[in-house]
Amino acid sequence: MNLVLIVQLLWSLCLACQDIFSLRNNRDLHAPDFLLFFVIIDWVMAIHMFSGFCASASVTIFFMKDMNFCAEYRHLDCNQFTLSVTLAFFTWLLQAASSFSGFWLLISFF
Repeated sequence: MNLVLIVQLLWSLCLACQDIFSLRNNRDLHAPDFLLFFVIIDWVMAIHMFSGFCASASVTIFFMKDMNFCAEYRHLDCNQFTLSVTLAFFTWLLQAASSFSGFWLLISFF
């Protein structure tokens, strides 16, 4: 999950730099070629984030419910596991909204 979030951070920084560059140079980013590239990468990132979120949730459920790992080892803070999975879910929701809005914008050109 960490690798997916690091790649997502780098992708978001690249998009932010592209936005700043286009704003400073009065360049239009709504060209279908650019937009198709951004939409494809956004969908790939959303799928990877969803798979990372599901994997983290399954490991957390396995540790907490199936193995009673948290009851055995009191020094583990299992609430942080659930908080991490919840925040990963919200991050995926935002990425999915971004992917759908980019896809909607791409469809509006055709």
